[in-house]
Amino acid sequence: MADSVAPEPEAEPDVPTGDGASTGDGAPTAAPDANPATAEDFLPINGTDYVEFYVGNAKQAAFYYAHYFGFEIAGYRGPETGHPDAASYLLRQNDIRFVLTTGLGPDTESVRHQQKHGDGVKDIAICVDDARSAFNETTKRGATAVQEPEVIEGEDGRIVRSAIGTYGDTIHSFVERTDYDGLFMPGFDPYENEFLQTEPAGLRLVDHCVGNVYLGDMETYVNYYAETMGFKNMLHFSDDDISTEYSALMSKVMSNGDEIIKFPLNEPAEGEKKSQIEEYLDFYQGEGVQHVAMLTDDIIETVRDLRSRGVEFLETPDAYFDMLPERVGEIDEDIEVLRDLNIQVDRDPDGYLLQIFTKPQQDRPTLFYEVIQRKGARTFGAGNFKALFEAIEREQAKRGNL
Repeated sequence: MADSVAPEPEAEPDVPTGDGASTGDGAPTAAPDANPATAEDFLPINGTDYVEFYVGNAKQAAFYYAHYFGFEIAGYRGPETGHPDAASYLLRQNDIRFVLTTGLGPDTESVRHQQKHGDGVKDIAICVDDARSAFNETTKRGATAVQEPEVIEGEDGRIVRSAIGTYGDTIHSFVERTDYDGLFMPGFDPYENEFLQTEPAGLRLVDHCVGNVYLGDMETYVNYYAETMGFKNMLHFSDDDISTEYSALMSKVMSNGDEIIKFPLNEPAEGEKKSQIEEYLDFYQGEGVQHVAMLTDDIIETVRDLRSRGVEFLETPDAYFDMLPERVGEIDEDIEVLRDLNIQVDRDPDGYLLQIFTKPQQDRPTLFYEVIQRKGARTFGAGNFKALFEAIEREQAKRGNL
């Protein structure tokens, strides 16, 4: 437990299986709750509490995120604060909290995780009012227990935390903060470096986290989220929606009742060549988080800022922007500015959204980031999803893995 913020899982998730909602007409479909009997709000959620990454060198990674993405290095936990097994850095920007953790010995769980997967997400933590109830309600419905409710106390109060498993080695911690007024959680001290200067880039909160799973596993986890957490399947993309001449994927978007939390799930589909989802699964050596999307209120200014810092984004062909007015209708932004910055636009029934995707943030072609601005849109559009798929496939071809 001293190894990280995230508790070490006891076993791979033993998730329920069953038939989920699907469509056969090739259109993205807003889907009903996969299990209406679980529609009661037995798991009230306040939002994403933090995302924890297991990385090879947390100190260097922290400076990378500070420089390139504008995060403040706000806190530190390690041997100097009474935790000899691992070093963790708390990164903060508005309502986004990332924790970067590196084990300090070969037998620590975070080191084993990083050796297998490379740098990647371990824990998508969820803020709740009652971590005990969240654990009890989900595990009695079939969720895999990872951490029984524990109380972590310090000078600034106490935090209650529990955790369950999900796809691959990824977990969800439930974090209760009602009796805590400190920096992050007991054991973290403020990080001090008078020479480190960082300016925020306008990233405001975590919008969604996307998971890649093996062929045939998507319905398993759709049902897992529905049955154990009461989530609904709010959108479905078939392989007819997201495909090229070489490969395809299928995706379903799971969310809690008020859609504060969104977890899209991707699985590869049959194709002539290796899918980008299969490439991820090969390099990550298992199922895991493909990308984390961060919301901004002004994507044009944020992307300009990030580009000036050196962040590399996927490119979008000019033809995409030539067709944009006909495909998405009237928007507030200048299309030529969007073309210059490679920012994509799409619509759903409630409005439109703007989004852009970085290249992978480590040498393995696994984890990347999305910057998104929502102008009424609650979900996602098939046009952008396919454009992202094609952009990743172009990069995949450069690596010789298509």
